[in-house]
Amino acid sequence: MFDFQPATKPTMYFIGVTTTQSSIMKVFPLWAEELGIPAVMKGIDLALHAPAEEYRRVVRFIKNDPLSMGALVTTHKLDLFKACKDMFDYIDPFAEKLEEVSSLSKLDGKFRAHAKDPISSGLSLEHFVPESFWKDYGGEVLLLGAGGSSLAMSIYFTQERFGANVPKKITIANRSLPRLRSAKEKLAGLNPKTVFAFLHCPTPADNDALVKALPPYSLVVNATGLGKDAPGSPTTDAVDYPRNSLVWEINYRGHLIFKDQAERQAKEKNLHIEDGWIYFIHGWTLVIAEVFHIPIEGELLNKLSKIARGQ
Repeated sequence: MFDFQPATKPTMYFIGVTTTQSSIMKVFPLWAEELGIPAVMKGIDLALHAPAEEYRRVVRFIKNDPLSMGALVTTHKLDLFKACKDMFDYIDPFAEKLEEVSSLSKLDGKFRAHAKDPISSGLSLEHFVPESFWKDYGGEVLLLGAGGSSLAMSIYFTQERFGANVPKKITIANRSLPRLRSAKEKLAGLNPKTVFAFLHCPTPADNDALVKALPPYSLVVNATGLGKDAPGSPTTDAVDYPRNSLVWEINYRGHLIFKDQAERQAKEKNLHIEDGWIYFIHGWTLVIAEVFHIPIEGELLNKLSKIARGQ
């Protein structure tokens, strides 16, 4: 349980579920040294879908404690924003659109909320999705899970700046209906070149059927948290991937059963399988840059990634 004692040195927080298991707890001190930041990191673990007052207590503490510089929020992005929206002095446009927050920071006396996932997921996708992939091959996107990551990816994929290079269809599947309805509302009015489908899939077998129905050259993403925040996979061992497709497990730690299932047919189906490492790097460095007001890109970003790989 977090003790809510005032910070005695500049402190950044990690608000999650099992923060002590994350490699960032070992990596951050090394990054701070490389960046010249005299700061420490502390984890704050909250149960999934915690009571609103627990989120408010955490946010109130960070907002009012002078040496608490900010935080990265994972897993709780939607619930924390809903519970604490009135406590922010500034909310960025992505956070307003998605109704989620992944970055808490302070600048010029204002307590700020940002949603960095449309940027970090986009940078990560650009790392492994070939240029002109959607225009050249006409594949679809299947996002398993209707949380903040799936919404952020949907916004990234459908930007007008991509012209004709957008997926012809994005399907978001989720095992509970409320999040699915919320996703549909938040993503209304995006690029008309992309058709959206929001499907209730309460079992892994339901997701298997969606994967099997995809055309070749599609992308399937595990954005459920299964494998990291909870055990399991959103698909079964019988999942049947379309040929020449991309499979993205956005987690980088834990028992990644979803990734294992895809790898067993990678050679036969010519699949490209990606884990969540690059997503992890971009997700953290974007928030650290916001919290401490320093640019992290180019060679510095590459150096930080190498430092993290060594842990």
